[in-house]
Amino acid sequence: MLNSRFHSRHRYIARWQVISCTCLLAVLNFAQAQPYPSKPVRIVVGFPPGGAVDTLGRALAQQLSQRFSQQFVVDNRGGASSVIGTDIVAKSLPDGYTLLVVSGAHAVNPGLFVGKLPYNTERDFAPISLIAASSYILVVHPSLQIKSVRELIAFAKKNRGLVNYATSGGLPQLSGELFKMMAGVEMTHIPYKGSAAVVIAVLSGEVPIMFTNLISAMPQVKAGRFRALAVTGSKRLASAPDIPTIAESGIPSYEVVGWYGFLAPAATPVDIVMKLSTLTAEVMNSFELQPRLAHEGVDPVGSTPDAFSKIIKDDIEKWTEVVRISGAKVD
Repeated sequence: MLNSRFHSRHRYIARWQVISCTCLLAVLNFAQAQPYPSKPVRIVVGFPPGGAVDTLGRALAQQLSQRFSQQFVVDNRGGASSVIGTDIVAKSLPDGYTLLVVSGAHAVNPGLFVGKLPYNTERDFAPISLIAASSYILVVHPSLQIKSVRELIAFAKKNRGLVNYATSGGLPQLSGELFKMMAGVEMTHIPYKGSAAVVIAVLSGEVPIMFTNLISAMPQVKAGRFRALAVTGSKRLASAPDIPTIAESGIPSYEVVGWYGFLAPAATPVDIVMKLSTLTAEVMNSFELQPRLAHEGVDPVGSTPDAFSKIIKDDIEKWTEVVRISGAKVD
């Protein structure tokens, strides 16, 4: 009797699993049969409003809405260096209606959150396109009488262990860690939730130094509220040629270039991914966006899914090694 009940229960579970899989396939097949997109699309941004990822996500959403004649709506789900928002997309239905805009933090987090991420950074996503690339910038509050990278290094060595710098985590944090390693200085990292919060902290004098993205910092630099010491890339900005690179300011071979990209959940239909990839490249290099982004020191990019996938893979390897050597931790 017990054996009969056991087998009956397992037959029921098996039938339920088959029905569930059939329903999911039916939903996906129905979605594919409709012209994409046939309803509003959600673009998740794993950071609070006001920062660089949010700004780029909204610019991309606006342009895609116009080209598709369908709403693309940004949904900010900030927290844990973008892990919260990223996890939402990883577990979403792969039908093209929930997408993700990420920063280079996406490739840094596997090294910082070893064994703790609720998703697999490569396996659980379908890359769509790289959307933009940019240096980060090292700035100080004007009250700090430091006007160059060399002066900052001297100041940090003189005040060993007493110098704080702020970032929103991810690549800005590792920009600071790499700076510390290569300059041989001690500085304490102070984390904030999003680049907008970092800017407010430095404006208020709460923390005197920060590494952040150009979109957030440049308006304050141009207004004289921040003093820019250097950019992290290999070349100066065309929009701000007076700001040197860190490499030419006393730390040869230093270079950090950030990027922003577009992802879908794994198993999203290839035709949807390719359609989004093609239009994303058009959008990012459009007359509407190019001048605006160039003015903010951001290079618009459009790439194939395969090219973006390689960038993610290479950066995971690179930054995991930097985290290991530096001992950087999630604060």
